[in-house]
Amino acid sequence: MTVQSGIDTMPAAKGEGASRRRFLRSAAATAAAAGATIAMPNVSRAQTVTLKMQGAWGATDIFNEMAMEYVDRVNKMAGGRLKIEYLVAGAVVKPFSLMDAVHEGVLDAGHWVTAYWYGKHPAASLFGTGPVFGFTAHEGLAWIYKGGGLELYQELLQNLGLNIVGFFCMPMPTQPLGWFSKPITSLKDMQGIKYRTVGLAAEVMQRLGMSVVQLPGGEIVPALERGVIDAFEYNNPTSDKLFGAQDVRKVYMMGSYHQANEYFEIIFNKTKFDSLPEEHKAILRYAAEAANTSNYALAMDRYSKDFIVLQEQHGVKVYRTPQDVFEAQLKAWDEVLANLTQDAFFKKVVDSQMAWAKRVMGYLFYNQADYRLAYEHYFGKLPF
Repeated sequence: MTVQSGIDTMPAAKGEGASRRRFLRSAAATAAAAGATIAMPNVSRAQTVTLKMQGAWGATDIFNEMAMEYVDRVNKMAGGRLKIEYLVAGAVVKPFSLMDAVHEGVLDAGHWVTAYWYGKHPAASLFGTGPVFGFTAHEGLAWIYKGGGLELYQELLQNLGLNIVGFFCMPMPTQPLGWFSKPITSLKDMQGIKYRTVGLAAEVMQRLGMSVVQLPGGEIVPALERGVIDAFEYNNPTSDKLFGAQDVRKVYMMGSYHQANEYFEIIFNKTKFDSLPEEHKAILRYAAEAANTSNYALAMDRYSKDFIVLQEQHGVKVYRTPQDVFEAQLKAWDEVLANLTQDAFFKKVVDSQMAWAKRVMGYLFYNQADYRLAYEHYFGKLPF
């Protein structure tokens, strides 16, 4: 037998050659398939899952842009296997009905704020429109994700029997006191005013002597035109400008404790969410963190520009809220809390927030630079 390159060259018996050729062809095919597997990764052929999400925002609101920043991040990261179809407010249900629609599976998801469903339990408002213990929305979101807030939120959903999974994003700047027919120079100027706000802020402003009406953003101007309200707050210079606040009121009061640490709540039908692969669940959660940065950057750019536009192009007069109003708001929050902390779960959430605020802000207030001093060093003294 002559051996050459490790292959037996001795003539094969009858039938053996055909068998060997079949073996070699099979081996070659297997090797080619293995090579193809290495060269081309396995691509899922599963059908795309589409989630139908509705926002609570009017078609022109900047909040729709912020919702779409979340949606775009989910759609791009999911590689075509998971897709969110976004709908504006009212496309399927009214804004205040989003929770029920997602719970029941009429919608797969929603983009809004907890103040819109706090009627189910006052503690819902603590996840975005609660009392001010010294922390901003940035530290509030930190409490959500690192201070036990998300676990308390999930406990609330479970206690209420809501078939919901939710995440949070976008640390909103302090919301202005709002739009008035004349400047608020002291607390007494607010007595008897019919005023729009939402969440626990409604109870706070009532204790300041105002008559409060809770309305979604899209109903504010029509309510003003009908005389249902005299004054209102919504959220920020851009949203306010886009729905025409400057056309119905010219006095814009800046600064307030009624909603000073809010953020978006992004909710999903839990049954639908639980049916998704783990990687898709992760994308839905972590896209909220990605949108958090993008939303805030968009807000800083647009809010500051529109704050100037309102004054220079629309004749809006801006004023800082008087100190006695701030002080009265804190006392009003004390009264609201004294009543609501009779509920064990509400107290549990408040105690968690206060412990977080005491520890975190105790550090930050010692450490933070005086940013106003630096601003005034370069741009001159502010008028308040």
